Amino acid sequence: MKKIFMIICGMFISLTADAAVDKTLVQNAEKYLNSIGGLKGSFVQMANGKTESGLFSMLRPGRVRLDYKNAPIQLISDGKDLYFYDKSLDQITTVPLTSTPAGILVRKRIDLQNSDINVSETSNDKKTFTLKMNLRNQEGLGYMSVVFNKSPVKLNSWSVVDATGNQTDVVFSNLKSKTDFGKNYFQLSRHKTVSTNGGDDFYD
Repeated sequence: MKKIFMIICGMFISLTADAAVDKTLVQNAEKYLNSIGGLKGSFVQMANGKTESGLFSMLRPGRVRLDYKNAPIQLISDGKDLYFYDKSLDQITTVPLTSTPAGILVRKRIDLQNSDINVSETSNDKKTFTLKMNLRNQEGLGYMSVVFNKSPVKLNSWSVVDATGNQTDVVFSNLKSKTDFGKNYFQLSRHKTVSTNGGDDFYD
């Protein structure tokens, strides 16, 4: 389970640049990303020969939540840190949100042309376009490709390759605008109870 977390944390980092970049596509993606207040929908994740699915939620600035349907794990960002919660082990791992791709997607202002985000390559087909991105001066740590639908522009999927060459693909579906999440929706919640068999139970 923790490997999933490390793969996700390796997203949005490095790639050597010299490939073609279509500035119009970059501007279209930037305009769309900055227009998002919040999103909610489903995702399917494929990594290391395994497929997981679940619910994806995002609220800008700074908040993200991924609930995995058939795995006892949860990813939540409260705007400052990203928490990986393995419910089966009652184990939490924390990293700064700024060190993750989620941190880039939910910035207050997303700048794909003049900031520390480097768009190294773009590609274009009939229905979608793709931006390959990394953080500047972090070569060798991996990269992320984000796919957008064209008409209208909308987040479609992303693909992440980390420093070791491991690839994680995430495809979104039924994404809809949503900003009215509950007050504590992006807060990690752990409630400890005494189980009937003498141990400790945790539930959300």
